[in-house]
Amino acid sequence: MSPSKIRFSELVSEQTRAEIFATVLTAGPISRTRLAQRLGLAPSSVTRMLPPLLEHDYLRESDATPHGRGRPQKMLHVNPDKHVVVGLKIGPAQVSGVVTDMAANVLARAEEPLEDCTPAAVLAAAAALSAKLLAQAPEAADRVLGLGVGVSGHVDSAAGVCRYSALLGWNKVDVAGPLSEATGLPVVVNNDVNTLVVAERWFGEGRDIDSFAVVTVGPGIGCGLLLDGSLFSGATGLAGELGHLPIDPAGPMCSCGRRGCLEAMAGDRAVLRHLQDAGVPCTTIADAMTLARGDAGAPRSVARSAFAEAGTALGRGMAGMCNLLNLQKIIIAGEGAVAYDLFGPAMTQALEAQAFSTAAVDCNIHVDPVQHDLWARGAACLVIRDAVGAAIS
Repeated sequence: MSPSKIRFSELVSEQTRAEIFATVLTAGPISRTRLAQRLGLAPSSVTRMLPPLLEHDYLRESDATPHGRGRPQKMLHVNPDKHVVVGLKIGPAQVSGVVTDMAANVLARAEEPLEDCTPAAVLAAAAALSAKLLAQAPEAADRVLGLGVGVSGHVDSAAGVCRYSALLGWNKVDVAGPLSEATGLPVVVNNDVNTLVVAERWFGEGRDIDSFAVVTVGPGIGCGLLLDGSLFSGATGLAGELGHLPIDPAGPMCSCGRRGCLEAMAGDRAVLRHLQDAGVPCTTIADAMTLARGDAGAPRSVARSAFAEAGTALGRGMAGMCNLLNLQKIIIAGEGAVAYDLFGPAMTQALEAQAFSTAAVDCNIHVDPVQHDLWARGAACLVIRDAVGAAIS
């Protein structure tokens, strides 16, 4: 067998073991038979993949117990105490994080405000927060599997580098190297919305769904994709940049330096710009929501129009994504999701108007205004997934 074929076989084994572990974690205790059914695998394939997971104590199997009218079955479950994992989300205002066990149960949580977004300051704060979190988790120091980090923008996960983040003002920033040196831990880095995709797949609205997207709204428009059961990042981690889909070449300037990106037409700044251009003084998106939900009057009308305009742009972008990928579900998340009552109707109308054939009907829209914990928990899940898939292959 050629080296390329051997490596492909290894990759398939890593992915399958990681999926087996994730399924036991989210659906366990579960029998081997039921596990094979859920994954669409032959029982023999599950039997072949399980021994390393059991031998290394990532999974445990109970003694056979009666199961309905059939013969007694052994049940698989995750060993939560095998390791602990640190997960961090880096944002423009703060770094938030958790420590989890191997079942991704949160053992400790904390946040660290950021004085500025320079790489040195942010990475120093991230390292300090990691140490603070581990100090809060009892007897964690000797069981740390690794550190997972979610960062906005174009993240090359294989290199551990943030290639570009308009939100943070970063360009070619090595994230994994400095953090690994500062903490002494293996570091996994990915786009922050991708960490949310993993969390939704394991614990949230993406369970048992093979193809879905998480679209985050707020200061930026982010997107993460799960296609055919696997996180899809593209050739260099750039997949899912929905916010920089060109919508109007003559549109407003985007933070990336180009005109008419979806983010420039549907993000928070677009809503505030609409209000300011109409002579309505408003400097925060919270104030804009208050105006839009307020008493009748000119400011309320302008604010509602601003959110509707943003929703229309977002719906057009989502229609393009549905036409390309025929998704089963789109999960609307991010801090801006709390304004869904204001932008959602226009978004849905534009999505249905621009979607081809049954693309809009096939795709269920769900709103999930998640908290920072889930982002950080997803980053921890990336470490668990990679470690389980690769370390025992």
